[in-house]
Amino acid sequence: MPLFIVRHQHDPNHCPAADPYNGANLLNYLSRPNVRKYGITVQGEAVARGEHTLYMILEAADENSVRDYMTPFAAAGSVDVYPASTCAGVASRGGCDATLPPGSDVPALDPEEACQQAIDDGLVVHRAHPLNGETSLAALIGGVVMPNPRFYIRNHFQTPKLDPAKWRLAVGGLVKYPLSLSWQDIGGMPSETLVATLECAGNGRSRLEPRISGEQWNLGAVSTAEWTGVPLIEVLDRAGVKEDGRYVIFRGADRGAVDGHTGTIAFERSLSLRDVRESHALLAYAMNGEALPVQHGFPLRLIVPSWYAVASVKWLSEIEVVDQPFEGYYQTEKYQFERGVNGQVHREPVTLQRVRSLITEPGEEAHVEVGKFPVRGLAWSGEASIARVEVSVDDEPWQEARLLGEPKRHSWQWWELITRINRPGSHVIQACATDLSGRVQPESPEWNRLGYCNNAIQKVKIAVH
Repeated sequence: MPLFIVRHQHDPNHCPAADPYNGANLLNYLSRPNVRKYGITVQGEAVARGEHTLYMILEAADENSVRDYMTPFAAAGSVDVYPASTCAGVASRGGCDATLPPGSDVPALDPEEACQQAIDDGLVVHRAHPLNGETSLAALIGGVVMPNPRFYIRNHFQTPKLDPAKWRLAVGGLVKYPLSLSWQDIGGMPSETLVATLECAGNGRSRLEPRISGEQWNLGAVSTAEWTGVPLIEVLDRAGVKEDGRYVIFRGADRGAVDGHTGTIAFERSLSLRDVRESHALLAYAMNGEALPVQHGFPLRLIVPSWYAVASVKWLSEIEVVDQPFEGYYQTEKYQFERGVNGQVHREPVTLQRVRSLITEPGEEAHVEVGKFPVRGLAWSGEASIARVEVSVDDEPWQEARLLGEPKRHSWQWWELITRINRPGSHVIQACATDLSGRVQPESPEWNRLGYCNNAIQKVKIAVH
């Protein structure tokens, strides 16, 4: 319901609360059960001490309802009613006086509610509209998977709110048997469950110098979940890919305007048919044993294990098989790793996650006692399972950490090292991961124009006392 701020002022010589009887009546009138009779919810109330001024934050259907409830106050003094918003609402609209940026004709979550929910769930919000928030490094400490509310969120447009009863997955293009699958159809097919880590290609962008435009992710645009759904190849086999089908386009229901393009475009990505088969991609309808949350792609999301998460299209609505490479905006204009080579700009698409490790304990600027203490973290790689993680303190010789649990092909790997620092003061801890294919984290990030794939060794400063 709409939010209102109400200000009531009265003459100090006729303060309603000065008389105990009137004061008691006032408290009863302000009580939550009484307020609900008017269809109003009180979100907050306060009296400015010595100012004879009452402020209230009310949820109500309209301003008339508020003024009707405030009639007794109007008889005792002035009543001002102001349409209001929350800080999340203001941020999602781009300012106190701004209106919501235009979206598409697809029903969408209210940006204010979605933003406030992300904040309440503990995400570090970088942008309110479209909503983008990362998991704090402290929240990464825990089990094999990240709870759904704390799983990082990356959006390019508004969050579609789709009716599963009306939603269909269209499978067409160069196929023998075009399909239109309902949510029930998908749920009735043979399913698989896998644990996979998703990482935004821009994770760590804020650590690149010189600064690059785009979401200023720290290191928490990464999370792991257990995904359940139908193997993508199962659906493509049912549709019967024709001999000249070479590439598969995945189209989400989210759409909006982008710079340099007229009108709106859908979020679209593509994989070669070979990549589809080799990646073991999944059409997921469940996340961590629950129905896929709307902010993570309900009713259906493509999950491409070991690839940067841009490939894992949310709110999947169409699959199209074509014979030529796809050149959509998010395929060729964005999510390209650009570097200078011999005076030429070399571009390559963002695909497999680069090998990486994170230190989750101790945290940045943590205080540690002299002597033994644990260093813990996680590591992952899209190319292969983690072979080892090594830790160094103040550039001293690297010590190999202990990998916890069995090696995981598509998921992060927890690790631990008990080390020792005998000198009080400021110290720096580093962790470096190597995967089974021999790939090793670089010491410094490789700067690139769009700020992707920063997998440089993380350095954590701590205070020992």
